[in-house]
Amino acid sequence: MTKKLLPLAAMEKILKNAGAARVSDGAKNALKAAVEERAEQLSARAFNLMKHAGRVTVKKDDIVLASK
Repeated sequence: MTKKLLPLAAMEKILKNAGAARVSDGAKNALKAAVEERAEQLSARAFNLMKHAGRVTVKKDDIVLASK
């Protein structure tokens, strides 16, 4: 069973906002896995930036810089 960080309903909304008329369960699960993996990578980079700055709080700028 996959971890429940992001709801599948949100993945369906994202795909439908992109223009999909119908969305399979497999597509929702694949997008969920990709988004969660990317979010974990960004979080790790932001954490490293926070530590490098000598802080204990992740800030918006850490996320923005990590995403570049």
